[in-house]
Amino acid sequence: METYVLAGGCFWCLDAVYRTLTGVEDVVSGYTGGATANPSYEAVCTGTTGHAEAVAVTFDPEQIPGDVILDVFFTLHDPRQLNRQGNDIGTQYRSAMYYVNDKQKALFENAIRKADELWDGGIVTQLEPLGEFYRAEEYHQDFFAKNPGQGYCLAVAVPKVNKVRKSFASYVKAA
Repeated sequence: METYVLAGGCFWCLDAVYRTLTGVEDVVSGYTGGATANPSYEAVCTGTTGHAEAVAVTFDPEQIPGDVILDVFFTLHDPRQLNRQGNDIGTQYRSAMYYVNDKQKALFENAIRKADELWDGGIVTQLEPLGEFYRAEEYHQDFFAKNPGQGYCLAVAVPKVNKVRKSFASYVKAA
């Protein structure tokens, strides 16, 4: 198993997308990249803790390659938007990748270069060593599945899930 920690806007969307993929064993929504110990969602939303909403995606590389996990990441959010994704504005919604070793750092650097070509430049995705990762409150875990009719999920998460399902159909779990 391998785990990538990725931030690309609201963690509800990343969580919803990665849970649909074959080989993804677990997705944990949380906070990382900040200075405050054990931050709450409310504190992170103020933008004062320095944390990003992120997901820890644990996957089996024999079922889904790491580069596909990263291609999905750069498909489901716009890595050219600084400290925001759509109407979600603030440093907590930044695009960032958090590596745990030199191998991951090199993979992430390569993914950023590839994304830069696909998006015609302007990538603002941050690349940082993973510090402390704090699990978000339980109600944030698998939020989309628990709240499929919630307005944000319908307006923002569903289009992202559908886009990834279409673009990565061969990796989508059977219903």
